[in-house]
Amino acid sequence: MSTTPTTRLILETLLPHLKVAAAYARFLQPKIAALPAKEQGKNFFAAALTDADVAIQNLVEVVLLGTFPEIRFYGEEYESSNNTKYFRATELGSEGDYLVTLDPIDGTKFYMDGHSNYQIILSILNSDDFEAVLAISPAQNIYFYALRGEGAFKGMLEMNLEACAPLHITSAKPAILLGWGMNSIAHLLKDRYQVIDIATDYSSDIQIPNLNGILSGDLSGAVIKSGKFIDGAALAFIAKEAGWIVTTLDGSTLPPLHTCKNYSLPGLIVAVSKSVHQHLLSAMQSLPV
Repeated sequence: MSTTPTTRLILETLLPHLKVAAAYARFLQPKIAALPAKEQGKNFFAAALTDADVAIQNLVEVVLLGTFPEIRFYGEEYESSNNTKYFRATELGSEGDYLVTLDPIDGTKFYMDGHSNYQIILSILNSDDFEAVLAISPAQNIYFYALRGEGAFKGMLEMNLEACAPLHITSAKPAILLGWGMNSIAHLLKDRYQVIDIATDYSSDIQIPNLNGILSGDLSGAVIKSGKFIDGAALAFIAKEAGWIVTTLDGSTLPPLHTCKNYSLPGLIVAVSKSVHQHLLSAMQSLPV
């Protein structure tokens, strides 16, 4: 097998194409029409599948197969894509044999309802942990990226990687996002924080923070039931590289990726500071076993 390209080379190669994908997503958003819903979706976010998801994934697949034909790739729409069969593998590899993952539109429901806080998330995974994540916010003309051990960065969409500035979140709002199925701790946090429960507070008319609010300062923390490699875990990796605290729901360190099932870490607590993390952890520990 040929030598695996560096993570930075993969990001630098894909970034111009992802900028095109971002422009496409922006153009299409007001015109979007939903394709038939995914049958296995357990909530209405998972049930939303749009033309943009499939088209953006196809674009990234073409670039990867044309540039790094030996790379492993797993995209959210792998079942719908005609390109899946051409990749060497769709699962995690051994140490140094990277897997590229893609969530072509993270926050599909936000996207379909015209909100601006959807993202295109591309990640590079090693057997134990993320090596890099790139998260583009097309409607806001910004992107974030992080490289393992090198910190997190933010820039305008027209900038290259080197032009981006280190991401430092200095004044996060006292708001906590609770993912699906986590509303049982809401009452334990409401004295200190604005609690946003994604299941009950989502509105098609009024935009609420998505998980990527941890990168913009709109959230001080989040508790999610599972961290999918393609989205929740990827955003948590950027937050961790930016200095945030990221643990499992019982406060332990994250397990190696290769020990996880279904392309997903267990539930995650993501917090801007030790005190916020302790509040969220205490709330989780007070739940009946």
